[in-house]
Amino acid sequence: MISKIKISLNSQIPVYKQLLNNIEDLINSGTYVVGYFLPSMNELSYELSISKETVKKAYSILREKGMIESVQGKGFYISKNHTKKVKILLLFDKLSTYKHVLFHSFAATIENNSEIVIRLHNQDISLFEHFIDENIDKFDYYIITPHFPLHPDVQKRVIKALKRIPNRKLLLLDRYIQELNGNFGAVYQDFENDVYDGLQQGLDIIKKFKKLNVITMPGSMYASLITKGISKFCKENDINFEIQNQLITKNIHKQEIYFILNSQLDIELIELVRIAKMKKCKIGQDIGIISYNESPINEIILDGLTVLSTDFKQMGELAAKMILNKSFRKIRCNFQLIRRNTF
Repeated sequence: MISKIKISLNSQIPVYKQLLNNIEDLINSGTYVVGYFLPSMNELSYELSISKETVKKAYSILREKGMIESVQGKGFYISKNHTKKVKILLLFDKLSTYKHVLFHSFAATIENNSEIVIRLHNQDISLFEHFIDENIDKFDYYIITPHFPLHPDVQKRVIKALKRIPNRKLLLLDRYIQELNGNFGAVYQDFENDVYDGLQQGLDIIKKFKKLNVITMPGSMYASLITKGISKFCKENDINFEIQNQLITKNIHKQEIYFILNSQLDIELIELVRIAKMKKCKIGQDIGIISYNESPINEIILDGLTVLSTDFKQMGELAAKMILNKSFRKIRCNFQLIRRNTF
């Protein structure tokens, strides 16, 4: 009888490792249940056109892991002692406050069913490539926030590195890469369309102000996409707006809104509040302030800082459920205007 075990003789992955990964996947998916007998070493070596020693090496490692046992005269079977936890590598760009929310949501949902290792690539493509090379074939799942400079050469390297990870193991968070093909998982925000939809939620209040000022400084990686969505929103709704690359005291006026694209507690937000107080502007009434990306501390800042943000808690939950259910999809995460005292 032909087994469900598959390998590729053209792969750069050693054949015994392919056998290990394939059999583990069949066990984890429930295809091979406790008590199921594997093909004999002779049978599998003949079926796959590989050496008996290669099969023996793979079976020996699986036995050491407690995943299979043997019976004299009958062969190897799936062990009832198999209690393997899912091994997950989280490759985050950085540990911001909202990444903490994402991680804790993910960990709480997946509970004790996994072993999680975190590495930070710091948006450095060379470091990211090193982490992929160092950890390929060592984990059951690779969860990655693929935030890197949008330069074409850098993005080509990102895609090349991601293609080394099998689709069944790859889950992208926070950003979806259109140019990457395959049945990998993704829970992401759509920077251009999300900000457009989020501003629509506050249209009634925005209309009461004279102008929407968008403050974007160097280092805001997706500013070009976000400002494109803002421009579309303002033009469609006949709203006066301006993109500003620096905060100047004389440009801060009453009855205007200031949307800070750089994340919460950046220098720009602090400076804007300082200028507003100096000009005796009451925040939330004389001027409006909106920040980008939610954080627990936003409930306290300025008695409640209004934000436009994706739902990072939902992002973590959805990612964990994909792994628990062994069902990968591509889901655009919820994005909303969280209205508080500053707007």
